[in-house]
Amino acid sequence: METNGYQVIKKQIMSSLDGFPKPLEEGKIETTIEDMKGTLKIPSVLEYIAKLNSIELIEPLDEKQWERMIKELESDYDVEAKIGVVVTGEKQKKQDNTWWSLKRKLEQENYYSELYRNYMSKSLPSEVLKSIDEDTDVVMNHIGNPEETYFERYGMVVGHVQSGKTGNYSNLVCKAADAGYKFIVVIAGSMNNLRNQTQERINATFIGRDLNERVGVGKLAHYQEGKRPISLTSTLKDFNKADADRNSQGMSLDTTPGPIIVVIKKNTKTLENVISWLKNHYTKGVVNHSMLLIDDESDYASINTKEENNPTKINEKIRVLLKLFRKSSYVAYTATPYANIFIDHQTETEELGKDLFPDDFIYALNAPSNYFGAEKIFLDVERKAHVEVKDAKDIIPSSHKKNYRIKELPKSLEDAIRLFIINIGIRHLRHQENQHNSMLIHITRFTAVHQNIAEVVGEYYKVLKKNISTDGKKYQSEKRNEVINDIKNTFEYHHKNVEFTWEEIISKVTDVITNVMTEVQIFEVHKDTKLKLEYRNDIATNAIVIGGTSLSRGYTLEGLSVSYFLRNTVFYDTLMQMGRWFGYRGGYEDLCKIYTTKEIFSNFKTIIEATIDLVEDLKEMSRNEMTPRDFGLAVKQHPDSGLQVTARNKLKNAGLIDFEMKLDGHLKETSWICKDESINIKNTEVIMDLVNRDLGSVQPKKPRYWTNVNKKLVVNFLEKFKTYQPKQEDDLGMRTKMPIKFIKEYVDQVDTNWDIALYSGTGDPEIKEFNVKYQARKVSDRGDFYEVEHRQVSSGNAEEIALNKSIIEQIKEEKEINTAKRNKQKEQGVKDLIQLFSVRKAIRNKMKRPLLMLHLIDATITNDDSNRKGEHVQLAAFGISFPGGIQSSFGNVKLQVNTVYIEQMLDEEDGDD
Repeated sequence: METNGYQVIKKQIMSSLDGFPKPLEEGKIETTIEDMKGTLKIPSVLEYIAKLNSIELIEPLDEKQWERMIKELESDYDVEAKIGVVVTGEKQKKQDNTWWSLKRKLEQENYYSELYRNYMSKSLPSEVLKSIDEDTDVVMNHIGNPEETYFERYGMVVGHVQSGKTGNYSNLVCKAADAGYKFIVVIAGSMNNLRNQTQERINATFIGRDLNERVGVGKLAHYQEGKRPISLTSTLKDFNKADADRNSQGMSLDTTPGPIIVVIKKNTKTLENVISWLKNHYTKGVVNHSMLLIDDESDYASINTKEENNPTKINEKIRVLLKLFRKSSYVAYTATPYANIFIDHQTETEELGKDLFPDDFIYALNAPSNYFGAEKIFLDVERKAHVEVKDAKDIIPSSHKKNYRIKELPKSLEDAIRLFIINIGIRHLRHQENQHNSMLIHITRFTAVHQNIAEVVGEYYKVLKKNISTDGKKYQSEKRNEVINDIKNTFEYHHKNVEFTWEEIISKVTDVITNVMTEVQIFEVHKDTKLKLEYRNDIATNAIVIGGTSLSRGYTLEGLSVSYFLRNTVFYDTLMQMGRWFGYRGGYEDLCKIYTTKEIFSNFKTIIEATIDLVEDLKEMSRNEMTPRDFGLAVKQHPDSGLQVTARNKLKNAGLIDFEMKLDGHLKETSWICKDESINIKNTEVIMDLVNRDLGSVQPKKPRYWTNVNKKLVVNFLEKFKTYQPKQEDDLGMRTKMPIKFIKEYVDQVDTNWDIALYSGTGDPEIKEFNVKYQARKVSDRGDFYEVEHRQVSSGNAEEIALNKSIIEQIKEEKEINTAKRNKQKEQGVKDLIQLFSVRKAIRNKMKRPLLMLHLIDATITNDDSNRKGEHVQLAAFGISFPGGIQSSFGNVKLQVNTVYIEQMLDEEDGDD
């Protein structure tokens, strides 16, 4: 796509900055820009730069544009990218885990990975590229060395949704080819659109050709046609035997000078084709050549959910393919590892070999700081990216059938469409007019409903286009045109701090909408799609994309800035994969908005917290040289992820299943509280009755804190305190995230005394005998219960009461709480929350006894849709902080769970999109 003068000047400045050591010293960007300003005052320089970049004329930039460029360059260069963390298996610990980075990599040319680095350096910050290089070196060290005579390796790389896993495994492919891997298979998901997109990226980063056209690395000066990898698939075609024979022209792995690669769909027939093609060439298997198999979105379809001797077909075919090679490495890539670690690590048959459990290594990638990820969205206290949807349930009920039809859009969806059009205008004004823009609408799982929604969205867009075309350029047209006025209201509500005026934006939006080359197009993405969504290389696409499952796994929506999302599920992996809004949003992160309900937003937040918890466990396991099997147990037994993993994989058995939950190192709180006033009065009495008993002496300097309390008092408290029970049967407490039945079992079976704390705050009223004031909290009225804001009853330092000050300071120093660098992207609030989360885990690991945390709450109702907004209510709540961590096991609680209960709780009707 064509570049403009702003981008050309920015590119010139970046080429200057690239010559300085990283990270850049403070003020370097500003001084380099000042130097460029002086240079550009010479007319001949502007003319030369324009001619060099095939542009007719470069207009001088104004101060507003220079200020914007400084911010963009800071975003590009002030990027922190840390290397990931690895957990290795017992057998892998005995291998040479430096064979690549300290030997083979240093001994050879590394042709393919150098091409990759040179090509990607044009689009990635140097720190990010360095991180990818280091990450893939670690993975290379843990897969097999092609110089060995036999190996089989099973590993998993855990990344973030839309964080660049494709870029990571593209570099792994290049390094594997440099190391001598001869056959490389990339399984790129179950949908054609994802396979095609992955093929396109592999073409650009590794192969250098798409059919007869040079692309990506193929356009670099030092690309050598004689070393071009042979690709048996293309962007147009998946793998079939006839094409493979024709493309390889009778060549085999023995005769080709370079590697052979296939990018295939996760499909039984396709896998069979690859297996059959190899068997035709090697009737007794492949002995002398190494295969790397990369399984993208590996938690989907690759997992065997059947009996050991009767596996699912895709799982079976992947294992057959691996077993054809005497030397093979399997690397699963996923953002949601919950299902992968549930694979039985002991499964192995003579015919199929081992199952796909990552027994040799798990590597967790760190997302760079410029990644617009789940933490930034769902842990942001201000919820800047969230627009709450309150008006959709009557128009689009969550339980609709596949023949359901809507006649009108919710007003919130109309607002989202208007915002998307505004965002396009702003990005054009920011000189990003050659960048794609996308909006996601994900409401349903049914194809027919997608089609219906697309039709109604199309009608509304026609109304917008007609009014903008007619009146968009007219002076103060919003005073005469209701539609233009709606657009202005949307702009003022969402983007009041943007650097452009309303007049500038509506004028630019009019230019875009009335230009046939740039106007918004509406695409459906499902199995019956007629008009294919395609992001062209020569023209920027502005697309409203309506889809469901077909967009849920791996597919990238380019330039996504507005998402309207109503699809819900309790399965963590499914919900996270639906979140296409994560990714890199350079130059427009401030424009991104997610329209969804408060409940869905809250569910995402729970998932993020569970995932952060598990990543912290993974880091601790790495430090303590634990194994992938330990991580598998951690996920299975995690209070907030284990049950949904169990449900996915164990419902093949009828009746009862044993479910084991590990409470060690976790905090559970009653963040959903009964609305019934009489119950709260009674629960308050239960709290006061407990603390009025003889609990022993209050600790000095810690009023309202008792230690070494007999657990019988805690048992009595839990029996009397009434926790909220949903209308659906949930006696385990899994919906409320307060697994009360497991907690009672823990108290019963773990023979230990307890600590108890009664917390004080700044609210009303006051309990004078204990010098305790109620704690002020915000709550949402959720119908038959109150939900405490952020589902967090206790404050961030509540558990510090259990340890002495010197230990707390030591923990904070280890977690770098006092030395955390504040960056210029204002992300420290979220970083602080994650660090605080880590500190609280570390505190629990040092605690000697479980801590019962008692809370009397003066709650303010805050949700707009409640007629009681602003009203105060007195509530009672408690939490329990369990001591220990990943290396302890005294808090493992096992109960028998009825599979009918699980099915009712986790029921999700299959869709057809």
